[in-house]
Amino acid sequence: MINADLHIHTNYSPDATNQPKTIVEKLNKHPTTKAIAITDHNTCKAYPILRELAKPYPDILIIPGIEITAEEGEIIILGTTQPPPKPWKTQTIIDYAQDNNALTIAPHPYRGYGLADQIQTLNLNAIETLNGITPSHLNKKAEQTAKTRKLPQVAGSDAHDPKDPWNVYTQIQARLNIDDILNAIKRGNTKPYSTDKSIRF
Repeated sequence: MINADLHIHTNYSPDATNQPKTIVEKLNKHPTTKAIAITDHNTCKAYPILRELAKPYPDILIIPGIEITAEEGEIIILGTTQPPPKPWKTQTIIDYAQDNNALTIAPHPYRGYGLADQIQTLNLNAIETLNGITPSHLNKKAEQTAKTRKLPQVAGSDAHDPKDPWNVYTQIQARLNIDDILNAIKRGNTKPYSTDKSIRF
């Protein structure tokens, strides 16, 4: 069983200031979360940097990912180290993920740039039902859709800056291994949680 924050941004996102070194240090000192997914906007460039910085710490894991600004709204791919080819439409992004053993998540679907009611029909692997910077009623709406569709639920802090708390996490029935985590998410062996056990840098 591991706790993972599946939605974090670095300064490679144009709207974020988190430095890779600071993220790894924060992850190492975090009391509960020991795995994170790097989901920068439209780029995977930070992942190899964080992976290298994390090598001295065998008990933490960096999961590759990306948050794509598709024409219809934002969609996260976990398990990829490259952006999908353009044009970025939700269905082509989902097809790309399936072809590359990755998975797709609808982040904050009912907040700005979210996929909104499209999540009721898209062939997604999971829905982010607990986003750290989304109002609770919108998270609840996403949760209801996930339950109706019987899709796995995940959580992510959506942290952009060092002051942002890592206040939510996904409990995953998996080992500290990327493939095992992705497979567990696909199987629905996940549960979103919120916590006050966070630290700020």
